[in-house]
Amino acid sequence: MSSTRTTVRTAGVAVRAMLVLTLVLGVGYTLVVTGIGQLILPAQANGSPLADDRGSALIGQSFTDSDGDALPEYFQSRPSAAGDGYDGAASSGSNLGPENADLIAAIEERRATIAEREGVSPAEVPADAVTASGSGLDPHISVAYALLQVPRVAAARDLDEGTVRQLVESRIQGRDLGFLGEERINVAELNLALDEREGE
Repeated sequence: MSSTRTTVRTAGVAVRAMLVLTLVLGVGYTLVVTGIGQLILPAQANGSPLADDRGSALIGQSFTDSDGDALPEYFQSRPSAAGDGYDGAASSGSNLGPENADLIAAIEERRATIAEREGVSPAEVPADAVTASGSGLDPHISVAYALLQVPRVAAARDLDEGTVRQLVESRIQGRDLGFLGEERINVAELNLALDEREGE
């Protein structure tokens, strides 16, 4: 009899502890952390959305037509190996090694396509223009790749090259903590700034 009573009492304590901990840690903690995020870093807490709901500043986008050809009036992103390209639900790299014949062929094909599109020699095409990032969702390109695209974008938008170059230079993001990584440019934010400039 006392054994049954002890078992019931123990089960009751366990259920009450589970309910209290669920409320405190599952609900209370979540509400507190969400509230702090909304107060201190609201844009980041909401996924760093771009203006006019044009995606997130954290996820790369494709600026191509329905046939997959680059839209000349937009700066182009890095290639993506995530699903069909920039698929947030399928984030991944190609997992091909640097000596893989398929990867080498894809890089050479991309290099030739970009060189022809930008009117430069293949040797002038930066590495990030022809290789996907590890996540396949990198929203940034190198400053060199952005500057390479300036003449094409300026011509397509009937703008002065100096104006477009100045816009590119104004969007350069420095190294993290001043020494980690490389200077870079967020492609979606740059293209959005171009659209807003033309809409003025």
